[in-house]
Amino acid sequence: MRPVLGGLLIAVVLLLNLLAAAPALHELLHADAGHEDHHCAVTLFAHGQVDSATVEVAAVKPVVLVEATLPILFSVFASAIENLPAGRAPPVFVSSPV
Repeated sequence: MRPVLGGLLIAVVLLLNLLAAAPALHELLHADAGHEDHHCAVTLFAHGQVDSATVEVAAVKPVVLVEATLPILFSVFASAIENLPAGRAPPVFVSSPV
């Protein structure tokens, strides 16, 4: 129901705008549309005499608490030979010639 009502209200505003922009169309609707003392919704809309509701929306800034702890990283140098099991050696192209 709401989308239909919204579409109809938009159509009314567009129709008022069209009739305000084209006096010939407005005269088709009213015979006395060209007179100075003629007042209707189209002339009020054309002159900007339209009331609109003012809405004040409070801007609320959400409070977000973020805790971040940096991990402690440390490295210890160990040669590759000490990490290999007994009887194993690194490949030939990696080991240095002695």
